[in-house]
Amino acid sequence: MTTPSAATPSTAPGQVHGPAPAQAGAPGGRRGALGPVGLVLAGGISVQFGGALAVTLMPRAGALGVVTLRLLVAALVLMVLCRPRLRGHSRADWGTVIVFGVAMAAMNGLFYQSVARIPLGPAVTLEVLGPLTLSVLASRRAVNLVWAALALTGVFLLGGGGFSGLDPLGVAFALAAGAMWAAYIVFSARTGRRFPQADGLALAMAVAAVLFLPLGVLESGTKLLDPTTFALGAAVAVLSSVLPYTLELLALRRLPASTFAILMSLEPALAAAAGFLILDQALAATEAAAIALVIAASMGAVRTQVGRGKAKKAGR
Repeated sequence: MTTPSAATPSTAPGQVHGPAPAQAGAPGGRRGALGPVGLVLAGGISVQFGGALAVTLMPRAGALGVVTLRLLVAALVLMVLCRPRLRGHSRADWGTVIVFGVAMAAMNGLFYQSVARIPLGPAVTLEVLGPLTLSVLASRRAVNLVWAALALTGVFLLGGGGFSGLDPLGVAFALAAGAMWAAYIVFSARTGRRFPQADGLALAMAVAAVLFLPLGVLESGTKLLDPTTFALGAAVAVLSSVLPYTLELLALRRLPASTFAILMSLEPALAAAAGFLILDQALAATEAAAIALVIAASMGAVRTQVGRGKAKKAGR
């Protein structure tokens, strides 16, 4: 889940360097720098509308059942499309992809347990604290702390200034999902460096599906085999897993982890939009203000990253 300076031999903490950065050195450098940002935004839109669809599916299959269908279908699709090689990988490669799969399974399971108890907007608002924390820890530039603080202000404003009226267990699940989201970002980047294309993602998704299958069967049983339920679960898998994870993994090859994490602050805004359009959850004035803050923070992070890339390119 490279910067325009990715050709440099050293890799700073919190940065992801992928394959040859042909786009960065091309005349369309600005477009190349913004390319991975577009991938992240497209992935965010897809995952939040998929999440809203999943909420409507929970009465039919349960939270664990929905996660099982999402991971299982996504794993099958990715394994068929990518056909990853199973040989020729080191023990460290397999260790990375397994941890990535565990983080993915935990992130999904905890988040869906959260949205089963609290509304989608507040759940994503709490969950995004994980990536925001990562952005602060991974960043080496003081200005990124400003963008992170601005986004954090918007996150809490989106929650109405507090979460005391929410189910405590739902809040705990959302915060734990945020920690797993941060781990997902780190190991998605590492997997992208060790495996070509989306091969590592396909293998990690298979690991996550195998881990979660017993839980889904235990909760939902034969409900998972209902044609309508399975079809809706497949749609959730494509929207919430196949598209966003692939786009984010590709973006992380060309984008610093700190900037990627700050961009994740857009997720509450996307979740609020999905909740409004699909779940009929209206936006209050404070929520609209919060959306403006997180968008400002994200755009500031993007401008900082693009400006940094142009400065480094000019200094060569």
